[in-house]
Amino acid sequence: MPVTVHAQEAVLELDPAQTHIEFTLPEVLHPVHGTFKLKSGTIRFNLARGTAGGLVVVDAQSEETGNTSLDRKIHKEVLESGNYPEATFTPLEVVGRLDSEGESPLQLSGVFKLHGKEHDFNLATTVRRDGDQLIANTHLLIPYVDWGLKNPSTLFVRVGSQVEIYVKAVGRLTLPAAGK
Repeated sequence: MPVTVHAQEAVLELDPAQTHIEFTLPEVLHPVHGTFKLKSGTIRFNLARGTAGGLVVVDAQSEETGNTSLDRKIHKEVLESGNYPEATFTPLEVVGRLDSEGESPLQLSGVFKLHGKEHDFNLATTVRRDGDQLIANTHLLIPYVDWGLKNPSTLFVRVGSQVEIYVKAVGRLTLPAAGK
């Protein structure tokens, strides 16, 4: 029977080298795919209390689709990554359970900061634990145009007003020693 991590504060240190962030912009003819890189990430959480903290930092300047002119437009006119080089997520609340092995569903609520503006945000994620390694998979739908960013559509490329983001985050879980 699996042991559940529940009554203690846990710390998850994300590994930028093993974390993958991919995005898809829907487009009339074919979707635009791209990537971002994780700069850093620490998530502290206490499932018994439902509290969370820490900070996840994505390098906005790392955005890449493979289309040089589209990337230039996204960096200059949409993300304005020279002025806003990072996008962040600050977790505040957590709901769910984390079994000592196998998959567990978790819900994180917090603040997503993009383009200098903060937005309340909820993340549903599936976490797989293997010893002290955690692998979290999540899918986000960001209404970037509603959040005040420009749509990068051109005469020949027409993209949607929301971006789908897929994250596979890998990190190391640390639990406090027993009795603390």
